[in-house]
This record gives sequence, structure tokens and C-alpha cells, in this order.
Amino acid sequence: MNKLYFGDNLIVLRDHIPDESVDLIYLDPPFNSNKNYNILFNSPKGQKSEAQITAFEDTWHWGDEAEREYTEILHQPNTNVAEMIQAFRRFLVNSDMMAYLTMMTIRLLELHRVLKPTGSLYLHCDPTASHYLKVLLDMVFGAENFRNEIIWQKIRYAKAQSLAFPKLHDVIFFYSKSKTFVFNRQYLEPDEKYTKKYYSQVEPDTGRRYQLACFFQGGQGTAKWFGDRLLEPPPGKHWIWTQEKITDAMENDLLVFTDPDKPRVKKYLEDHKGGTVGTIWTDIPPLNAVARERMGYPTQKPLALLERIINASSNPGDVVLDPFCGCGTAVEAAQKLDRQWIGIDITSLAISLIEKRLRDSFPGIQFEVIGTPKDLEGARDLALRDKYQFQWWACSLVNAQPYQGKKKGADSGIDGLIFFQDELNSAKKIIVSVKGGEGVSVSQIRDLKGTVDREKAAIGIFVTLAEPTRPMQTEAVSAGYYDSPLGTSYPKIQILTIEGLLSGQQNAEYPDLARGGLTFKKSKPTEKDPGQLEFGM
Repeated sequence: MNKLYFGDNLIVLRDHIPDESVDLIYLDPPFNSNKNYNILFNSPKGQKSEAQITAFEDTWHWGDEAEREYTEILHQPNTNVAEMIQAFRRFLVNSDMMAYLTMMTIRLLELHRVLKPTGSLYLHCDPTASHYLKVLLDMVFGAENFRNEIIWQKIRYAKAQSLAFPKLHDVIFFYSKSKTFVFNRQYLEPDEKYTKKYYSQVEPDTGRRYQLACFFQGGQGTAKWFGDRLLEPPPGKHWIWTQEKITDAMENDLLVFTDPDKPRVKKYLEDHKGGTVGTIWTDIPPLNAVARERMGYPTQKPLALLERIINASSNPGDVVLDPFCGCGTAVEAAQKLDRQWIGIDITSLAISLIEKRLRDSFPGIQFEVIGTPKDLEGARDLALRDKYQFQWWACSLVNAQPYQGKKKGADSGIDGLIFFQDELNSAKKIIVSVKGGEGVSVSQIRDLKGTVDREKAAIGIFVTLAEPTRPMQTEAVSAGYYDSPLGTSYPKIQILTIEGLLSGQQNAEYPDLARGGLTFKKSKPTEKDPGQLEFGM
């Protein structure tokens, strides 16, 4: 089951995900914040920090695609949604917010379709559009299936704002598909000060620590027998246990009478799981700049946040879907917790990052990647459809960071960077140039040689979709070799074809004591929790 899809999640959902096949959906879609989010890569000491790519542009505008999706929503069978989207448009007209809500509506309808009757959905957003999204979710899932609005405090120390309170939180909406759904109560870590204060009594014979808890609750109840005494509960209250359970507790010395008519129940420290997790989550901190799990992705969420959601609303073996999977936190959490998973993202860059993250975190893991090119024909198709996605994907074939982005101005001759280390305390650089056209020429090799010299790089790698010409190969050889202090020489200019890289017949040649750790941040291998089942893939 474990699958990564490269493509538009609307198309992937319709073409690949069957009805009622998913147990839990978590989505962290763009928030319509009108911002561009750059992904930051490792930059070794002494190297300029220019290796960053616009991961996505969280900006929406009304256009032909929004109009098509709006019309489709009007003609789908959920009439509540059709009425609601028309009301939104009367109010919002053809604004950016309307374009965003149209995009979300048509996808939430598909997510509702693929969710099992016992399944749940968690939508992560912020106050930019949360009020609109709540109405939208009520229409898609039914207001009766709204379970919680969770407030996650994502910022601990906010900058003061003169005209408003600091913005500290995100919103997570929790909906089930029906009234029968999976939910496992979650607990906070026991607080040492609390347990020391309240579990202060000790049984002389056993040494077990306990506290005495109230034995009645609100709501009128009847009298019960406590040994040979028939006791009425206080007015408007009822005893919390049945007569059978009370009798058993009396025999096992679990009830204590601190007042002749008011029993109290022993609660032992070893049974204390901690406080119940409610709807305000302040115990999961955001990722700081130096967090070990940080991948450099702009909107990355903590693994602990996804683990809580997955533990609460699924069981081992269940299927977890993230249709906006970004850098893959949800799929990593699902894998760690023995769930099956499906991740979808519209950028090849995100898919490449998730692949690397999973293989670093779970050595030997097996999963399927669907949508990225597997052969020369697929590579040609991607190059024709989107040259930037092709460049990013081609960089991943040689484990290079994509360099800069779509809006950096004139072509610098650099499409990717590789950092390596072949002596202590020294990072060196490789320039990667990617060409996706059907024709290449010797002048492009000369340009790469010039870029390598200008950037003081050790090696240049030319990745090409087309077959290189003989003059290109001759020009590359004329550049000579990079002589490593480790005693091995490597071609200064290397020409690699997409076909050769895909087949495994070619690869980038360079020494690296750091084993790629200077180019990408490596995820720490993840240990599964003790006692969890291994789930076959």
C-alpha cells in the first residue's frame, strides 16, 4: 500500500484512490497567506547560502481553472455544497479567497469519497481562512460529524504587535465521516509535581502510592449498599459505580470512608496515565531552526503533532492519507506507528525530499513512487510539461540540491549543487547543469567549464536528456581531472544522460567522507515504539 504520488492531488484521488479505502486523512494545505515559501538546503561553512527553491506559492487567483472547478461543484450530487459555494461567490465574487475555497471544496469532496465510514479527517489551517473552511467542512461532512476544533500553539515567543494581539496558533478541524469512528483517547505525560502532591498516601502493606478521589457525579441517583450500610448519594448526585462493582471494591479495600456517609475511591499512581489531551495543545513545540528533524521545508510540522493525530484516530495497519504531503512528516509518522500510508504532492522536489527522508529514517524501507519518470519517454514528457519540475527531478538523480528557483532572473548556469568533503574541515562544491531539450552542443560544455572556474568548484556535472555529441565529450575530457587528497582522480567535467542515470549505468563520480551529509540534512533512523507490530509492505 505505501505509495508516494507526484501530481495534482485532485487527479491522483480520482484516478488512483478507490471509494472508502482510507481510515484517516490529515491535510495541511496552503493557507492562502499570499506568501512564497522557500525551502532551505544545507550550506556548509564557508559556502554562500544561495541554495533555496520556492517550494510553493501560497497565492490564488480566479481564472479558467477556478471557473471550471466551480462549475463542476455546482453539478455534483451534494446540493448543500453547491448552495454554499454559490453563496460564497455572491459574497466574495471572483476574489483570491474565492479561488482558494473553490480549490479546497472540490478536493474535500474527493477526500470524503475515499474515506471509510469509520474514518476521520483532520484539516490543519490558520485563521486566514479557518472560518470559511469550517462552513465548507460542515457542508461536505455534515455539521453533526464535527468533532473538535483543536488549537495548536505553534509559537512560544511572539513579537509584539501594536494594533493586534500576537498570532500564536494554528487551527486543526477534526471531522468523522459518521457517528461510528475510531478514537483512542490520548494522555499527557504525567506531571511529577502533580503526582508528588496528589498521590501522597501510601498503603503500609504494599507501598503503593495513591490518592482518594470523589465517588459521586452530577445527576440524581439511587442509594447503594456499602457493606452493611445503605447510603444515599448527596442531593442531585449519583454514585459512580454499579452495585456489583461497589461490592467488589469493598471486598478489595478500594473504598475509604473519610466521612461516615461519603466513600472515596483509591486511585493508584501506577494507573495514572497523565492528564487527558483536550482541544488546546500547548505541549508540542514548533520546530526551531536547529531542530534535528527539520528538513528545511517552509511549513514543516513536528513529528509529535502527527503522531498524536495518527494515534488518536487510527490503529496499526490502517491507511493514512496526506494529499498535501510537503516534506513527508505525516507519512514518516504513519510508517513509524505501523500504519499504511499514501502521500501526494504536486512538486517533484517534495517527492524527492520525502524519498530521501524515508530511506534515511527507515533503512531498507520499501514503497512505490508513482508519477515521476521511470524511463526516457516519461522524462521527455515531464521536460515538455514543466521545465522546472524536470530540472528538480534531474537534480535528484545525482543527489544534488536544486539551485535557486523560477524567479531568480538571468540563468546563472547552475541548476544544482552538490557539496562534498575529501579532507578534514573543508567542504567543496560541484556544479550541476541540466538540459532537457532534444538538442545539446559543445558550447554548453564550454559554458559549464566557465561556470566551474567562476564558482571555484571542484567538478561540473552536465545532465542531459539528449545524447551528447562527440565534440561535447572531447571538450569535457579536455578539462582534465580533479585530484582528490584521498589519492583518486575524477573527471573535472562529467556528462551524464538521463537514460544512463535511470538505468544505473552512470552515476556522478566524486569522493565524499561526509556521505552526502553536506548536501542534504540526513534524518536520524527512526526506532519504532517497543511492542509495536511490524506491518508488512
